[in-house]
Amino acid sequence: MTPDTAADIDPRKLLDEAPMSRAQVLAVATTVALNALDGFDVLAISFAAPGIVAEWGINRAELGLVLAMELIGMALGSILLGGVTDRIGRRPVNLGCLLLMALGMLMAARAGSVAELGAWRVLTGVGIGGMLASINATAAEYANHKSRNLCVSLMAIGYPLGAIVGGTIAAQLLRLFDWRAVFYFGALVTALMIPLTAWLLRETVPYLCQRRPAGALDKINRELRRLGHATVARLPAPPARSGGDSPLALFGPGLIRVTLLLTLAYFMHIATFYFILKWVPQIVVGMGFDPANAAGVLVWANIGGALGGALLGLLGRHLPIHRLTIAALCLSVIMVTLFGHGADSLAGISLLVAVTGFCTNAGVVGLYALFAQRFPTAQRASGTGFAIGVGRGGAALSPIVVGVLFTLDLDLQAVAIVMALGAAIAAVAVLLLGPEPVQTEQRRAQEENTSHTRLTPDSQSG
Repeated sequence: MTPDTAADIDPRKLLDEAPMSRAQVLAVATTVALNALDGFDVLAISFAAPGIVAEWGINRAELGLVLAMELIGMALGSILLGGVTDRIGRRPVNLGCLLLMALGMLMAARAGSVAELGAWRVLTGVGIGGMLASINATAAEYANHKSRNLCVSLMAIGYPLGAIVGGTIAAQLLRLFDWRAVFYFGALVTALMIPLTAWLLRETVPYLCQRRPAGALDKINRELRRLGHATVARLPAPPARSGGDSPLALFGPGLIRVTLLLTLAYFMHIATFYFILKWVPQIVVGMGFDPANAAGVLVWANIGGALGGALLGLLGRHLPIHRLTIAALCLSVIMVTLFGHGADSLAGISLLVAVTGFCTNAGVVGLYALFAQRFPTAQRASGTGFAIGVGRGGAALSPIVVGVLFTLDLDLQAVAIVMALGAAIAAVAVLLLGPEPVQTEQRRAQEENTSHTRLTPDSQSG
């Protein structure tokens, strides 16, 4: 069958079973780059913070508010724009969020007060949060069945990759310019991603089959041709509408258990993850090493995280992602507890942090893959957005809880054990979620992949 052949087959089944084309690989690579913007932004604000404090003379409480504004914006963006993504499409939300991020970063560089900077950080966070929900669905829907877990995992490791590259670039910029250069650079890179995203990420075929907009058949066939696959002769049968397409369907009888367990797992594990990400520099300095070495250790945490996410994605092509995620979460408990023992040398602490980052980020990546697997197309972005949005609460609370624990005169070992409990609770939640039931897989296959046995008339509008 050539790419020009019209076939009586569900286009989603066609994409699921065919090898991934170069255009699909480039689309997934674009989602990796988009997630890297998140990693860059999170670490860049940490690098810019000393310059902001020195220039404006603000105290730690005011700086803490500025740092929290982005997390608040990300939570709002994930929850609110995830549902929008499932209603109006992946492509317009991806592009709209990039515009918000570019504007927020540009205006943050021009801010003249703490309140103004905080407001623009909220806007940037809204864009990042909405995009995180959208690109998780986008990566899953551009992938074939065999590589879906790998593609979602690669998308997720864009975060530590962006942190590594972004932190390196930010450090160089700050040697030459003031803190504003970090935000100007972020605005420029984000703006450059807009035309690239518009070119490489069109509307996904599963979304078009689910929502069936006017001219759906033509749009599906144009996308299939662009991806190098055969076109289809007809639209598949309309999808089953159980609970509708409203975000409230996440709390309906069929999805509420999945929604609550995955949200709990993400919330608890992200608290463990951010304990390492946010407190490593301060802890390393407390061990007697200088701040420059502490920053280097944080880079190793992100390198380990990128490798852990990549390995989990590769294993996910052959092993159940549910079991892999539980294993990563259990290893996270062990490694975070071992981190509490500390190390006698910089090389030792760097290795310990790298392995801890390896395990904790593998757990995060596994949860992203479960979002893509367990939420159906109609609720994939809204489900992901809700879990990530609520989970950002765990990210925001984590450094606060750790600070309180240290003020209670707990030593590092005790604090590490307490924070490791987050990953332990997440592992229990994923265990309770259980493997995807066979009947669910079969029903989804019938509704999303084999409905070509019940084709609609050859209509353009569906």
